[in-house]
Amino acid sequence: MKILVATEKPFAAIAVEGIKKAASEAGADIVMLEKYTDKNQLLTAVRDVDALIVRSDIVDKAVFDAARSLKIVVRAGAGYDNIDLAAATAAGVCVMNTPGQNANAVAELVIGMLIYAFRNRFNGTSGKELKGKTLGLHAFGNVGRNVARIAKGLGMNVVAYDAFCPKEVIEKEGVKAVDSVEELFSGSDIVSLHIPATEQTRGSINHSLMDIMPKGATLVNTARKEVINEHDLIEWLTARADVQYLADIQPLCHEQLLQLCPDRYFATPKKMGAQTAEANINAGIAAARQIIDYLKNGNERFRLN
Repeated sequence: MKILVATEKPFAAIAVEGIKKAASEAGADIVMLEKYTDKNQLLTAVRDVDALIVRSDIVDKAVFDAARSLKIVVRAGAGYDNIDLAAATAAGVCVMNTPGQNANAVAELVIGMLIYAFRNRFNGTSGKELKGKTLGLHAFGNVGRNVARIAKGLGMNVVAYDAFCPKEVIEKEGVKAVDSVEELFSGSDIVSLHIPATEQTRGSINHSLMDIMPKGATLVNTARKEVINEHDLIEWLTARADVQYLADIQPLCHEQLLQLCPDRYFATPKKMGAQTAEANINAGIAAARQIIDYLKNGNERFRLN
């Protein structure tokens, strides 16, 4: 059993140690391809491996065509839009992610960005507190639940909307469930996005939703930049001097927003929600264990295709 770990952005060293240890205990060999700079390096490395672990690396038809023995790909993290599921299915390859392993890291970034913004970027002037503010969560998966946990500890009022999560499940966590995305946006001082980028959600955060947010509202996006309609975002921030946008990845209109409203816009230079040592370790080791469990026992619990 041969497992390739292919990461343009490498795992932390301690995570690599954990992956190698899990593989060694199962009698598997680990091949490392870190900080590669050419797609051909990946195509060459994947030719004779049984399994592949990636992070944000693109795994497309060319990869599946090159991988003659590949049986499973695991994305170490929750999002998997970097993997061509149709091509994987056509090639007979199982694709999994590792949901929940980086949820706390992303949740802490949400709260960290909010504190930074509400305290005026720590510029020494009088800011605002999060306590008493209403935080709306657009989706209530692993990340949303962790954001809710931390926010409640800060004394925030937390509400959520999730078309696929029953209201009773949400309210069991001490969070008020609302009936529509419109109700979420219109009734929240802060909306935090946790929806995946799908055919249905791309560009779905548009003017009709942004414009019904209350005075002084904040929109936070640690999900995917594709869910935002950037044309509408620019219009919203231009028309309303009372609102702000915080993001865990620079939108295509980043430079324009820096010029337009530098005091009401902040984006991390690279997507860093999962960039903690703990999340690195958790997701990397989980990926290795899921591969071993699948190849040895046929466990498909986290299969995506």
